Amino acid sequence: MNNYIFIYSAIILYFACSSLLFFRLRNHARNIGEKTAGLSKKQILLIGFAALCLHTLNLYSTLNIGSSINLGFYNAFSIVSVFITLFTLVATWRHPVDIMAVVILPMAALTMLLDINNSSVHLLPTASSKELFFHIFTSIIAYSLLALAALQAILLSIQNNFLHKHQPGKILKIMPPLKNMEALLFEMITVGFIALTISLGTGLLFLENMFAQSLVHKTVLSIIAWFVFLTLLIGRWKLGWRGRTAIHWTLSGFASLMLAYFGSKFVLEILLS
Repeated sequence: MNNYIFIYSAIILYFACSSLLFFRLRNHARNIGEKTAGLSKKQILLIGFAALCLHTLNLYSTLNIGSSINLGFYNAFSIVSVFITLFTLVATWRHPVDIMAVVILPMAALTMLLDINNSSVHLLPTASSKELFFHIFTSIIAYSLLALAALQAILLSIQNNFLHKHQPGKILKIMPPLKNMEALLFEMITVGFIALTISLGTGLLFLENMFAQSLVHKTVLSIIAWFVFLTLLIGRWKLGWRGRTAIHWTLSGFASLMLAYFGSKFVLEILLS
């Protein structure tokens, strides 16, 4: 049974952290100062980590159904949200990318609301093989990192457009330098690509049904995404791809991955249920 105290406390804390970071960015853009409501950046991020802990505790209670794990659409979406939020908070702690947390944290709160107000079931026995769990874990890591890379690409596109139009405005004042944004983008893509490679490798080696009729589209789309990100990384290494080229390839690869991971689950568990 859902713990509504955890749920609504997490939602409130997510929005509080996002709002405080936003006001901190706005104050920084106006050269007012670094602190917001007497809190430093790291103190504000601790609020986000507290929300993440509550989110994780609630998710743990909804995943376990007897001797099975419920990996239905909304639960799977919430799991990915937890990992994306974790990576976002860590990245924001280490780098001046507060704008990412401002966007991601309300989305994490929204996934919690979706999870408690909707239901879908896809049971996975707890006695399943370790290889299957490892495959699922690396898949979630890969999707989460590459989803963050897609968000970073969108922010980079906005930044590029303002720079090309010679309209700096306040939006650029709250974003890190373009060079830092691109460096972080390719860090995310590289680690996400490694996780995706491991996920596909373990799936092809240990799972017998990767090309079964019900999974073939997921496998093919994941392989297409793998080739897209591989091409992008080679293009970056050999040809120095950056800017709009990197943005287009990143979003194309993630679109294929999103269809692979959630497209079929949405159709089978939501539309056709």
